[in-house]
Amino acid sequence: MPATLEAERHSPKEGSADDELRLDHLAPMVFFYGLGSARPQVTFIQPEDMPEEERWLLVHASDMTPRLREFHGSEIDLDVHARGRIGDYYVRASVLKRHSDARAVEFGAIGIHLNVLEEDARHLVLEGLTPFGGILEKLAVPHSSHPRGYFRIVVDSRLAELLNAVEGETLYGRCNELRHACGKTLADVVEVLPRAAA
Repeated sequence: MPATLEAERHSPKEGSADDELRLDHLAPMVFFYGLGSARPQVTFIQPEDMPEEERWLLVHASDMTPRLREFHGSEIDLDVHARGRIGDYYVRASVLKRHSDARAVEFGAIGIHLNVLEEDARHLVLEGLTPFGGILEKLAVPHSSHPRGYFRIVVDSRLAELLNAVEGETLYGRCNELRHACGKTLADVVEVLPRAAA
């Protein structure tokens, strides 16, 4: 699902293969905005360039749902805003919210390879009530997390509304790949956090 966001390029060579690959990691978010539409400005950064709380939430090799649950002291609910499917590739854009008070704790755009999942997991994904990380945890799906890059993003009005942020504010996120124990990619994920204040 190759696509690009409007992004500042900070790799050694302008337009390098590595740079283009990192832009492709944002493809699930492109789905949310639509090809050819204006999208937020994204700048890839090093993990140490993030504020401390965002770094704790994002810089690790594990699923976000349990991490968010631990940080916020609440179960995490899923609010789906857009979805689509191309064969066995299922893409959706969602806001994860605290169950305790419905506060947004993450915007997530994810492309899920349904053919890698067992039938019960596919059913829960398509049902759209449980975060993907929660499904993997509940069904004990053997997998691993492989962060592809970290970024800051200048929030537009659309993301600001979803995350209770201010248009023009800078937030932080990561691109991640979830792999099944068999080695196949389970999901391509883009995650953006609101301000980390509890």
